[in-house]
Amino acid sequence: MTQPHTVLLFGITRDLVGQSRLSVPLTKGSRVSDLVAHLNAQYPALTGVKSILVAVNSEYAEPNTLLDPSDEIALIPPVSGG
Repeated sequence: MTQPHTVLLFGITRDLVGQSRLSVPLTKGSRVSDLVAHLNAQYPALTGVKSILVAVNSEYAEPNTLLDPSDEIALIPPVSGG
């Protein structure tokens, strides 16, 4: 059974997807790596962006981090500047 997980998008990730928020159906026990795989399959343009980080509840998450539908999940694109 899948559960919707809300994902916030910023910067180039928002531009490539065309939305600032997505509802992603994931099965119970899904991890950050599952989320990234799902997003890359649905939005292939994201695969061209290097160094996208995933934040869960305002902290950077590792690929094996478990996800819960109540988590605040965000895609953080690479930041440049000077």
